[in-house]
Amino acid sequence: MALFDDEPKKKPRAHEIGQDLSLLSVGELNERIGLLKAEITRLEAEVAAKGATKSAAEALFKRG
Repeated sequence: MALFDDEPKKKPRAHEIGQDLSLLSVGELNERIGLLKAEITRLEAEVAAKGATKSAAEALFKRG
């Protein structure tokens, strides 16, 4: 608990790879699965975007 109301409260980490899961409820586990799936989707979108950029650059330099 913060000593004063204006002190920022520390936000718990959403998930840490390899952490002990035995103390988490089924609801907490499902919430973390959802967060991790969303993060995987975000990462895959970034990989696709970088792949498209690379392909465009390669096509540009092949024309020369």
